[in-house]
Amino acid sequence: MKSNCDERLWTRSLFILWQGQLVSSLGDAAYSIALGFWVLKVTGSTALMGTLMAVSTLPGVIIAPFAGTLIDRNNRKKLLILMDLLRGCSIVLLGILAYNNNIKVWMVFIAGIILSICGAIFSPGINSSIPDLVPKSKITNANSVFAIVTNGANMMGNIAGGFLFQIIGAPLMFLFNGLSFVFSGLSILLVKIPAIEKKNNQCFLEDLKDGFSFVWRLKGLRYTLLIAAVDNFFANIAIILLLPLFQKTPNLGPAKYGIVMACFMGGMFVGFILTSIINIPALKKLKIFIISGIIYNVCLIIAVSQSILIIMAVMIFVGGTFNAIFNVLIMSSVQLATPQEKRGKVISFITMVTQGLTPFAMALGGVLGSFLPIRSVMSTCFIITLLLVIPFAFNKHFKRFINFDYENETVEDIML
Repeated sequence: MKSNCDERLWTRSLFILWQGQLVSSLGDAAYSIALGFWVLKVTGSTALMGTLMAVSTLPGVIIAPFAGTLIDRNNRKKLLILMDLLRGCSIVLLGILAYNNNIKVWMVFIAGIILSICGAIFSPGINSSIPDLVPKSKITNANSVFAIVTNGANMMGNIAGGFLFQIIGAPLMFLFNGLSFVFSGLSILLVKIPAIEKKNNQCFLEDLKDGFSFVWRLKGLRYTLLIAAVDNFFANIAIILLLPLFQKTPNLGPAKYGIVMACFMGGMFVGFILTSIINIPALKKLKIFIISGIIYNVCLIIAVSQSILIIMAVMIFVGGTFNAIFNVLIMSSVQLATPQEKRGKVISFITMVTQGLTPFAMALGGVLGSFLPIRSVMSTCFIITLLLVIPFAFNKHFKRFINFDYENETVEDIML
């Protein structure tokens, strides 16, 4: 019989990793805001700012599947430390150059590429390590507490970033971000991340192929990847149109846009808190997943269909709450059903597919919004996602995957 201590969520290693991520996420949020303002101030070009964001994202998307194989073949702890220190040193150097007025735009591009590549390795490295730091019964809770960090940091960054830029300027915000990565990297030295038990001596490419093969053979995981990719694609089409919707609607405007976005992030924050403290039984995960998918899409459909701010804000808040639950259940299911030696590859592959579609979704959203009613495009996107989610309640492979009972089943059982 396991003691309550054995089943606790907040192990020493998890707490150290979590607080390191809290500091670096706050630094990263501040950096993103400072970078956007700095580029606009120096160049006056929104096109250059958008190009910088795209160039900074693309390398991470390209190397994502290779990053997962790298994680699974090497010491995850050393890789995580190295990625944080590389990011920290590059941004500290950028901050020093900016402080001395020696910074050039091309230097920012190089730093963005370094951040993208290191992030593409670091993120799946963290997600593949979480299941090894907590009991399996707490994996959903652990994913939620890490999501709270990211969501909370983004919320604070959006709220405080502009003020900090005016008060202390970009150079000091760059330095803070760089030092936050260094702090995170050094704190990981104290985290006990178990080594991956290698079950074969495959070469790199064979190992990469093995990860793809696992995703293909596990039908429930394949369907999960489909849901994540389609949901992310249509959500990004709608999100890119939210700002022009507020700009073109007389009784809304930029100020109310900020309120509604804060409500969405606040709703997600609540969803992450709920899933961090509530243990969801394996056999109830599918039901909660489907209900969450339905509620969050219906709420967003209602929100974008009218212009009364209070109704829109409430619907966005509730939608954000259930969107968080929806996404946490996807990640925890992937982590539980994927063997340790394949976890990095699988998570990286999912990241590649979902994030790789984001630039296309944003471009398509901009095109559609230019000649079709914005509300109609946004509502259609959420309706498509809603119609996709419901049928999976009746798919036996997806049902077995989401409801995977690690105590009484093996991965081979849900592959049948």
